[in-house]
Amino acid sequence: MARWRRPGRPGVGLRIVAAALLLAGQVSAQEVPAPLLTLDQDRFFLESDFGKAAVERERVATAALEQENKRIEAELVAEEQALTEERKTLPAKEFSAKAEAFDEKVERIRTEQDAKARKLTDARDDDRKAFLKAAVPVLGELLGQKKATAILDKNLTIVSLSAIDVTDEAIQLVNAALAKESAADP
Repeated sequence: MARWRRPGRPGVGLRIVAAALLLAGQVSAQEVPAPLLTLDQDRFFLESDFGKAAVERERVATAALEQENKRIEAELVAEEQALTEERKTLPAKEFSAKAEAFDEKVERIRTEQDAKARKLTDARDDDRKAFLKAAVPVLGELLGQKKATAILDKNLTIVSLSAIDVTDEAIQLVNAALAKESAADP
């Protein structure tokens, strides 16, 4: 039985096979897409040595401010009560001047205490920025080690495998890097 052969250029079938093999070689030569990694940013900060120290500093400063506010409040309550008692014996004009001075004092103290609270918030933000500045090179190194393309915030990821979460490893690496850095600083 004779084989049917399509008329046309000789070797077209070989060219198609060769092209298919060439393409297959290129596909297999290409790297498998690099993985994405996730990181729990809050845990990364809070469980790092730096974050723990920052949280403790903030806790101590906040507690001190709260104690100061309670002391000031007690003093102001006592002063207000004394002023209320003086009202019975002072002329209206004199009492009015003392009451106005007291109100101004309260407003000044409130402004000062609010500024102190804002300073605590600014310190917290500064700590986060300093941590991020120190952590970015560490995360970049981790990204390279894992041959990954990106590290995403775990809290923004809808579904992922726990194997791509590098938070624990990142905490260990940043602790080591910051310990090395602080040991080098005199």
